[in-house]
Amino acid sequence: MIASVRGTVVQRRPERVVVECAGVGYGLAVSAQTLRAVPAVGKEAVLHTHLVMRDDGMQLYGFSSEDERELFLMLNGVQGVGPKVALAVLSGGTTRDLLNAIATGDSARFQAVPGIGKRTAERIIVELREKVAGAEGADSIVITKTDDPRTLARQGLVGLGFAPQEADALLDSAKGETPEDLIAEALKAAR
Repeated sequence: MIASVRGTVVQRRPERVVVECAGVGYGLAVSAQTLRAVPAVGKEAVLHTHLVMRDDGMQLYGFSSEDERELFLMLNGVQGVGPKVALAVLSGGTTRDLLNAIATGDSARFQAVPGIGKRTAERIIVELREKVAGAEGADSIVITKTDDPRTLARQGLVGLGFAPQEADALLDSAKGETPEDLIAEALKAAR
């Protein structure tokens, strides 16, 4: 795998940078955040990379920092989020801002990205919240508490090992006033 690219910037365009290394020009898809960090044409740049191989070809993605690449990989692991959508999410703010949005459950931030609806935004938050809690700089992230019983019950079911989709399906038919009641009803339905 190509882990990083160091060379002369040959081309800077929205969403794409070409870096020449030893006579070979590597085209890298980049976020708006990374594009801001890439120096002017003719200057040397170092980009962390991730190579995605598909049946229809290969695409090299470039990142200005390891943290941005790690967040890209986490986002790409969420069902319904491919590399292009993950890159669009990264274009929406700094890595720290996006980690805070995940930690605080700010689904509106993700819904603003083209290609992400309400369900996908919620899926990103639910699936990545625990991973973000262990991320570097997480001590500065403040998680706001929610009083919504369904949200708390969903988090509880996910914590018990249910997939987010399973938790949603179980809670659709569950009735109750408290998270505990909802979880109990959902577990009865799971039998």
